[in-house]
Amino acid sequence: MTKVDRKTKQNPKLVQSKLKDGRASLALEYYLGRSETPVLDENGKPELYPSGAMRGKPKYKIKHLRKREALNLYIFSTPRNRQERARNKATLELAEKIRFEREQEFLENREGYRFRKETESDFLKYFRQHCDNELYTKAVRSTFRTAYHRLLGFLKSTPRYQAHTSVLRMELITPEMVTGLTNYLKKVGKGEGAHKSYYMFRTVILHAIEDGIMKKNPCKGIIIHRDTNTLKKEILTLAEIKKLAATRYETEDTAVQRAFLFCCFTGMRWCDLVRLTYGNIDYSARLLRFNQKKTEGRSAHSGVTIPLSATLLRLIGKPSTPDAGSETIFKITCDKSTANDRLQKWVKIAGINKKITWHCARHSFAVNVLGGGANIKTVASLMGHSSIKMTEKYLHVIDRQKQEAINSLGDLEF
Repeated sequence: MTKVDRKTKQNPKLVQSKLKDGRASLALEYYLGRSETPVLDENGKPELYPSGAMRGKPKYKIKHLRKREALNLYIFSTPRNRQERARNKATLELAEKIRFEREQEFLENREGYRFRKETESDFLKYFRQHCDNELYTKAVRSTFRTAYHRLLGFLKSTPRYQAHTSVLRMELITPEMVTGLTNYLKKVGKGEGAHKSYYMFRTVILHAIEDGIMKKNPCKGIIIHRDTNTLKKEILTLAEIKKLAATRYETEDTAVQRAFLFCCFTGMRWCDLVRLTYGNIDYSARLLRFNQKKTEGRSAHSGVTIPLSATLLRLIGKPSTPDAGSETIFKITCDKSTANDRLQKWVKIAGINKKITWHCARHSFAVNVLGGGANIKTVASLMGHSSIKMTEKYLHVIDRQKQEAINSLGDLEF
């Protein structure tokens, strides 16, 4: 990939890629800023520079974020005559016109020349622009919004910052505030939630610095450690899952209940469950096949195949017509948040004193299958993990359960 124009600091830039047929395809390359991630040693502590001017200071890994947009325009790499040169000139002029229009849109949406004065003083407004920026994927925008609402939650719950829940001036974001935010995130977040929210907050900070509207990085040296071997969400045992299945009440949502039990026996995520159709079911081979939304198009392990037991086939049922392959299996009429509320009500009525969310079904599946003696590679395949390293955290739960079982026998004097 070569730059068409290196002299000016354009964003996006016009770039070209050589093709085998002697032409070059044109595209736009956007620069979205950079992320700064602390380098950790084998113990999970920040790695420091051993010598030089940076001695004793933490190391950071810088990643520049870029996005490309294909223009479906082509030029001759080495024009051989006047006609080809003229055609190249016309194509490049059209591409530059498109580039200029995209640049104006990009500046308004991201840096905001029109809204520059407003964003210079209000970090919350600047943060919201990231939440709504369509250059990011829907999933990334959703993660930005979660981080934004948790920042608001921190401001509202901290007396000294309660006056800044509408407008938060850039200069008020200090290392002291960031430390308070990380402590808040660790209290309200489970699993990867705290780390992910802080990562998105820090990304917005870095963009503000990159855009020249914030002078210093208040996040430098402040990190949230992740223990990848610790599972923080609750687990349902097989006995508890059976207890749930046997619990009935007047205002129950059977669609939610049936879908949750299905996830407990397959390890499926909510995002995959809600788009599951009868076309994913092979009744003759008793198999379920689907692509994980989280990794689809980005991983060779996005495809998952799960054998179907008699229980799972009963939960799936049959389509309304024999050829209704596109019919949704689980006809849930509410969003994930409402489904979690109904799920927690069901758990409470069943007498299970645990904080259960939908994703607990996935964790419960892994722990119960491993506890039943399944090979870790088999479980990794059923979960759609790219390596067993991601599955190993469930082994620690098994070990803890074994220790608790031994301890339950009590002491013996001899």
